[in-house]
Amino acid sequence: MGPHLTFEDRSRIEFGLHKGESFKAIARSLGKSHTTISREIRTRAVPSDKSAPFRVANRCLYRRECEVSALCKGQPNCRHKRCSLCNQCNSICPKFVEEHCAKLGKPPYVCNGCETENKCTLRKRYYLSSVAQKSYEETLVASRDGFNVTEEEISRLDAFITPLIQKGQAINHIYANNPNEFEVCLKSVYTYLNAGLFEARRIDMPRSCRLRPRKRKSMERKIDPKCRVGRTYDDYVRYINDNPDTPVVEMDTVEGVKGGKVLLTIHFCQQQFMLASIRYNNTSSSVLFIFERKPRYWCCRNGYSRGEKGR
Repeated sequence: MGPHLTFEDRSRIEFGLHKGESFKAIARSLGKSHTTISREIRTRAVPSDKSAPFRVANRCLYRRECEVSALCKGQPNCRHKRCSLCNQCNSICPKFVEEHCAKLGKPPYVCNGCETENKCTLRKRYYLSSVAQKSYEETLVASRDGFNVTEEEISRLDAFITPLIQKGQAINHIYANNPNEFEVCLKSVYTYLNAGLFEARRIDMPRSCRLRPRKRKSMERKIDPKCRVGRTYDDYVRYINDNPDTPVVEMDTVEGVKGGKVLLTIHFCQQQFMLASIRYNNTSSSVLFIFERKPRYWCCRNGYSRGEKGR
């Protein structure tokens, strides 16, 4: 039996949770540690907005004693005497404070198998074997993809290596004479250079130009998946639905050939107006460069706004 949980193992965990089994009982049937089962459930469980049938989806902490009324004035279809009996209460009430289920703070940490699930209107969490397996596979791929290096480290190496390469020095010579300047191995420096992370290129090294490049899969810099928490498209849609009067400005990247030039677009949705600017590398530093420099070479949808046409 391998050290990683399989889809069959996760299906067994979901089945055990629905039956109300303890972590130790589930772990014993799988031949795993109960801490492994606990960690798997807490990591892979997903939130859910599922409410209870035939009940008002109100999650406010003060919903039982609240006497507020007439929050949605001007809407003739509202027939509730108290706003706490309306499904729109949580989205329009300025005093809304969400109540969280205390059971989710202790084992089994999810609503699978809960006796009051069909009566509870609070936000829920479920462990689903199919979703957990997909999350595991995405994590497995992400951990083996990209460069595990920060923008600051690349900038520091670039500022030190590029001038020396342009003077005609070889990377091996630079690495051997400046061991204290490097926190990575020599092979990693070559990899970063071949991937185009430095300002210097292979054409700056005469001997490398005479060698046939090896065929290998192109790699991108690794991005911490935690930076996407609360910033996904679903979070955006949820925020717009809760705040319909908020002016929206969308920023996106138009990419053509991989590794080539890209367009940074800024779309003002209410005004139906778009700005675009060319970036020569699809990196976060190139975006910062555009916003920090003078507003030149921006072009709008009807023509160029400033600068030289054709930049």
